[in-house]
Amino acid sequence: MLRGLRNTTLLLTAVAAFGACKNGGLFKKKPEQSSVTGWNYNDKNQGGFSVVKPKDIKTGPGLVFVQGGTFTMGASQEDVMGDWNNIPRRVTVNSFFIDKTEVANVHYREYLYWVENVFQDEQYKAVVDGAKPDTLVWRSELGYNEPYVEYYFRHPSYNYYPVVGVTWKQAYDFCIWRTDRVNQLELIKRGFQNKNAVKQELNGGGQDNFNTKSYLMGEYQGVPGKPKKNGLKDAQGRPRNFVKFEDGILLPDYRLPTEAEWEYAALGLISENPMPRKGEKKRGEELIANKQIYSWKNDGYDNLRATRRGAWQGAMLANFKRGTGDYMGVNGGLNDRSAYPSTIQSFFPNGFGLFNMSGNVSEWVADVYRPLNVDNDDINPYRGNIFKTVDKSGGEGNLRDSLGRIKYVPENDSTLKTRRNYQRHYALNFLDGDSLSNSTYGYGVTTLISDRSRVVKGGSWNDMPYWLSPGSRRFLEEDQSSSTIGFRCAMTHYGAPEGNKTKNGNFFPSRRPKK
Repeated sequence: MLRGLRNTTLLLTAVAAFGACKNGGLFKKKPEQSSVTGWNYNDKNQGGFSVVKPKDIKTGPGLVFVQGGTFTMGASQEDVMGDWNNIPRRVTVNSFFIDKTEVANVHYREYLYWVENVFQDEQYKAVVDGAKPDTLVWRSELGYNEPYVEYYFRHPSYNYYPVVGVTWKQAYDFCIWRTDRVNQLELIKRGFQNKNAVKQELNGGGQDNFNTKSYLMGEYQGVPGKPKKNGLKDAQGRPRNFVKFEDGILLPDYRLPTEAEWEYAALGLISENPMPRKGEKKRGEELIANKQIYSWKNDGYDNLRATRRGAWQGAMLANFKRGTGDYMGVNGGLNDRSAYPSTIQSFFPNGFGLFNMSGNVSEWVADVYRPLNVDNDDINPYRGNIFKTVDKSGGEGNLRDSLGRIKYVPENDSTLKTRRNYQRHYALNFLDGDSLSNSTYGYGVTTLISDRSRVVKGGSWNDMPYWLSPGSRRFLEEDQSSSTIGFRCAMTHYGAPEGNKTKNGNFFPSRRPKK
């Protein structure tokens, strides 16, 4: 009897203690504090400044993480073309994401579906027509390619073949659209946006369609949702159904990779490291065992065939033109089994798991072309900056253009005179070697290179092996296209350069001061 009474008393005491803890007792979680002011974060009684716990960036759909590092950018073989436009130089590329494959026909048709349905009004006809790829790129004056003009982009047999006939500008716009679709879906999944808003947008929504930057700046309202699990609070501690970029929910922009990023990703040098890092306590070797010519390890007589014994021994590792008139070999023993572009996940992936970084189709990258790039920065080199600022001339609530995107204008050079890192908004032709960096660059008189010339990387189905080297580079005007050029997207990675669940920097144990 006494034992039962004692147990009951202990149980009641435990319940009371649990209730006290729940209401701010002994085990109440201590709020995070500012290390510079001592004020609590996420506390409505101390200002309500909202801070999200540090979190790793989410890998977006279709992307692969590429750990950055230093490498020798430029030619990896003899310059048989005599262009001298890829002189080797050492640079560092920070970690980033890049598409596992080239953008396919079905992906681009998905983009056109949205454009055609959102911009139904007659005023957007030029926008819709301007988004369509040029299927006439397949035509040749002395070749029969009309079936590809009619069927390559539309027929389901070619769904997962790389889209071609796309200009640099069209690829750039595709990246903007992809960013918006991925982020909008994330908001819908979490309940911050009503899924019915998509139906309204696809029914001729026009300007009032979701755009990430417009949403973050409060210019796009849409139809707010009611999230079931909402951990976001405003300064008064009330639930907040508007997402900020600081909340870590929205992804950064999809974009075209820079030339340095593309070349680094194409080489896949992680496969040349004999002992990469495995965990926090096992430091990797800072070593690249061999220099590669193509996107895979050097192997065999010409580095172009699989050498391992088995069914694939002797098979071509990429889709390219072996010689004049030889696009796929002899019937009954086709060498690369593809006369034109092949599916986006065909052929041998490189060390990062990326497909067709050598062969299939060449790819647009972000950079403006110049024959020499030795003046570019030695970390994340890139030529193509035009520094802009938001156009606020229309006032708050009128910052969007007719497509629903935030309007930007070039920065005023007169306001940049006191800056030390840049003093001109137009940096496309900065230190490019021409007289006073004139924007004309003598186009059509002394050269065919202009500020609209964009770099094209990698070989294609119509190229000889020389162009399969990641260091090779060509150019084309940003408003032109080809049956041999496609593209893939990239995304900036934030946080530790070795990827998620790793630390940024080296951490040593604290040492106690000697007495």
